Amino acid sequence: MQLVIISGRSGSGKSIALQALEDLGYYAIDNLPAMLLGSLVDELREQGERTHLAVSIDARNLPTALERLPALLEELKQRQIRFQVIYLTTDARILLERYSATRRRHPLTRDSDMTLEEAINKEEETLLEIRDLADLMIDTSRLSAHDLRRRIADQVAHQHRGQLTLTFESFGYKRGVPMDADIVFDMRCLPNPYWDPTLRQYTGRDANIVAFLSGYPIVETMSNDIHQWLEKWLPAYQNSQRSYMTVAIGCTGGQHRSVYMVEQLAQKLVKHTGEVQLRHRELGIQYTLSEQQAQPLASVSVKSD
Repeated sequence: MQLVIISGRSGSGKSIALQALEDLGYYAIDNLPAMLLGSLVDELREQGERTHLAVSIDARNLPTALERLPALLEELKQRQIRFQVIYLTTDARILLERYSATRRRHPLTRDSDMTLEEAINKEEETLLEIRDLADLMIDTSRLSAHDLRRRIADQVAHQHRGQLTLTFESFGYKRGVPMDADIVFDMRCLPNPYWDPTLRQYTGRDANIVAFLSGYPIVETMSNDIHQWLEKWLPAYQNSQRSYMTVAIGCTGGQHRSVYMVEQLAQKLVKHTGEVQLRHRELGIQYTLSEQQAQPLASVSVKSD
């Protein structure tokens, strides 16, 4: 049996994630009481008809049930039942905007006199232990429903057991560090093509930006140092039973240096992992690179608005 447990903040897209898995053939259950998880798994295994199960367990559970969840998950491990815990999160300010726009009530405000902001903060505190147990955290602050469904399909449903799913993500510091990043590297010390007016409109995937950055030895040194560090330590992360690793690469705007470095590192690391996922947050681009596709950067014209 393959079990996926979806949790996270209300309004972060848990229903969309669950529906995406259901469309992929998972038996999906929303708002499952945590104490029923073990018996549900036993029942489905006994029937032998369902091999893929996805459940949502979140702050709508009783507090005592959430407190027991880590022990329940440990029991599943001891019984050699394969499972993944996926935690969805969203910036609190965006959650406030979403609830204000839809005028829906937050689950924690229904039976209390808490304000919406207090409920959002309380829920994050309540789910802290589940978040720490998560195999994968997805920040949905800037994801559309379509983007989230694709992330679930690519990173969760198609995840191969025993193989680390490596993701490189470029971002701009002016819009904040991705909340789902495991490791962050800062490229703001490198030469910036932005200050050349003839290069400003292009991205790190364009040939002229590639030529600009590759002409500086410091850029190659940074790329080699990060590559060597990841090559040395990724096996240790995988041996610690990690299924996912997101390496975030940032620069000021997330258009030139970080994009270039993500592309470079992905080309180098894919030879060791077989497959790498790339996301350019500020460009709205994401794709999967396989070892067979690895090649020198092509001359691609991708302009950012």
